[in-house]
Amino acid sequence: MNRYPRDFRGHGPNPPDAAWPGGARIAVSLVLNYEEGGENNILHGDAQSEAFLSDIAGAAPWPGQRHWNMESIYDYGARAGFWRLHRLFTGMGIPVTVYGVTTALARNPEQVAAMKAAGWEIASHGLKWVDHRDMPPEEEAAQIAESFRLHEEVVGSPPQGWYTGRCSMNTVRLTAETRRLAWISDTYDDDLPYWREYGDHDQLVIPYTLEANDMRFATAPGYITGEQFYQYLKDSFDTLYAEGEAGQAKMFSIGLHCRLIGRPGKIAGLKRFLDYARSHEGVWFPRRIDIADHWRRTHPHQRMERPSQMTRDRFLTRFGAVYEHSPWIADRAFDLELGPAHDCASGLHNALARTFRSASEKDRLGVLKAHPDLAGKLAAARRLTPESTQEQASAALDALTDEERLQFQELNAAYVAKHGFPFIIAVRDNTRASILQAFHLRLAYDTATEFLNACAQVERIAELRLKDQLP
Repeated sequence: MNRYPRDFRGHGPNPPDAAWPGGARIAVSLVLNYEEGGENNILHGDAQSEAFLSDIAGAAPWPGQRHWNMESIYDYGARAGFWRLHRLFTGMGIPVTVYGVTTALARNPEQVAAMKAAGWEIASHGLKWVDHRDMPPEEEAAQIAESFRLHEEVVGSPPQGWYTGRCSMNTVRLTAETRRLAWISDTYDDDLPYWREYGDHDQLVIPYTLEANDMRFATAPGYITGEQFYQYLKDSFDTLYAEGEAGQAKMFSIGLHCRLIGRPGKIAGLKRFLDYARSHEGVWFPRRIDIADHWRRTHPHQRMERPSQMTRDRFLTRFGAVYEHSPWIADRAFDLELGPAHDCASGLHNALARTFRSASEKDRLGVLKAHPDLAGKLAAARRLTPESTQEQASAALDALTDEERLQFQELNAAYVAKHGFPFIIAVRDNTRASILQAFHLRLAYDTATEFLNACAQVERIAELRLKDQLP
């Protein structure tokens, strides 16, 4: 099957209201990445020094060598930055989620003890703070397993959440397949949590951020001053807070690193933002496990039969009648590049309509001729399809007087005599009066124009039928 895996639809045009506890208008998730001691270093068995996310402009790896300046910047995060942030968060009574690189946690026992004493959530940031993009799946899976083992040994309990960061195309799948995680955050694709399906396992995803993130102090384009960081956080907060006031409560993730935001000039912007956010009513500062627990209770996963995952036979059984007596349309649409975007009424409607539009004029005329007359002989003989029967009943065309039925029969005959196909209209969009009005108007059109009108009405009927079956 020609299938496209990326999901561009997500929650769709009407995302759910998060319904945060206490009616909160926004959930502000503070994440502290703890990587100091888990980065690339020949001391850790790596082939080169670290070059990512530091204050050294244009840093490059040093193969086979230790990089003293880079190491000392990472050391600052553990020695000074962490404790400055710890005092800030505990002083404000704000809990955070720690993305802890497991080998870094093992090398920083005092900091781990402080995290636990503060009631922070310690999630996994992978075994080592290295790039996984070229790592074979078997090796990455082994590292994930070792990270679970070592995390439980160091922290005292296994992680409930996961974020690798420098991940591969396999990371989300591999972590989900452990079936041990309440949440995974290796995506940046939404302002709300959502569910992903892996076989019979439903995995909650809590998207993360790379823009409301102090890493931008170490990348270009990025922040230069704490004031710039504050302003970006404030603007994001204000937008999301307003959406929450309008009944569309969202989540706001903020990414932090001890060696970056832990510097005095940078942390001032963070502190200013936290003071600003706390001055508002209805602001919830949860750990990510708190978000996961709430989402699981409030928005449990609802499995559905997805068109993009059906066999051809099942696809034809479900959608072969969407276009009247024309299952070939569904059969051809099945061969399109279907994906998650087509697992809803509007998405599948687009796929079927593309097939109909690209068909020959002869084939499209065949679809038009497959439609019954409105209130015609087939209706009187109760030989309509179930879909047509329901649709004609919606406009009370099954309850006409003898005089009204004769009027429809005369109009049907005149229309077919002129155009060569039945009069087609989406009756669910109309009343008997508007249908009769359209009959008279369209009788006057030339056949080329009316062919296009009829095709458009066929597509509309198909759309309404799909909305009866799909979200």
